Amino acid sequence: MSAAMGRVGVLYGGVSAEREVSLMSGQGVCKALRSRGVDAHLFDTGERSLAELAGSQFDRVFIALHGRHGEDGTLQGALELLGIPYTGSGPKASAVAMDKVMSKKIWQHAQLPTPGYVVLEHEAQLDKAVQELGFPFIMKPPHEGSTVGFALVESQAQVKAAFALAKQYDRAVLAEQFIAGRELTVPVLGAGKTARALPVIEIVVPEGGLYDYEHKYHSQETQYFCPADLPAAVTKQVQTLAQDAYRALDCEGWGRVDIMLDAQQQPWLLEINTSPGMTPQSLVPMAAQAQQMSYEDLCMEILQHANLKVHTAAAKDE
Repeated sequence: MSAAMGRVGVLYGGVSAEREVSLMSGQGVCKALRSRGVDAHLFDTGERSLAELAGSQFDRVFIALHGRHGEDGTLQGALELLGIPYTGSGPKASAVAMDKVMSKKIWQHAQLPTPGYVVLEHEAQLDKAVQELGFPFIMKPPHEGSTVGFALVESQAQVKAAFALAKQYDRAVLAEQFIAGRELTVPVLGAGKTARALPVIEIVVPEGGLYDYEHKYHSQETQYFCPADLPAAVTKQVQTLAQDAYRALDCEGWGRVDIMLDAQQQPWLLEINTSPGMTPQSLVPMAAQAQQMSYEDLCMEILQHANLKVHTAAAKDE
């Protein structure tokens, strides 16, 4: 099967705020694929051009990029034009998932639970967020990942600074109802009706902190429990919600759905990552390992399903 994969490019690095994580993801994926006999080659999209990618003679690519220009549909659209099969979701699903506001609108339309929110474009609108959401609430840029620009707003004195932080990364800011409870994440593999949820992971930050960039990538105190210690019925409910959220956005290949579980055992959808971290210590490999799937097997499964989504969709309509 490894030979059938042909010449494989592992796209990593990029130019987003998540470049550092992507470099680690790409190196891990490339090493794993090579260990299975795949002719895999690293390709840093932050340092090399689309023209070089077009001339690379890759038979398929594994996208190990996170954030803008890698996870937001732009690269996926370019790969469609170049005719290079790729891992993960297509241009539309990637773009919608990367836009936290649009994701929430689609989930609300599908009657899936997600926290209330207000979109802010100007400082003059801050009072509206306070009035509609009350304290505490979350502020974050709608088009970034890895909690870049993220802040918990607990008082009036913090509102302007939180808005300014998020506004550094986006034209608008998402102010979102804060859901107190247990932080969960659920990786999903596959597409459509065959998409399956991996074991639920619970993320525990010390002393009531938040799972922000520091706790996600630099803290030694953040704890992860996989499978999460939940009643069987709640586990099933959370996994089903993750699958429904994934399908509602028409995602495929793989992804990771972030969920808050409140004190009443009600799960709330926060966001979905269509190209989540893939370092050997990342959360998707952790969930796969809990199901006796090795990191190498996970990478191979994701790569095996690389295809051209737009062409595939057109072919289905014929």
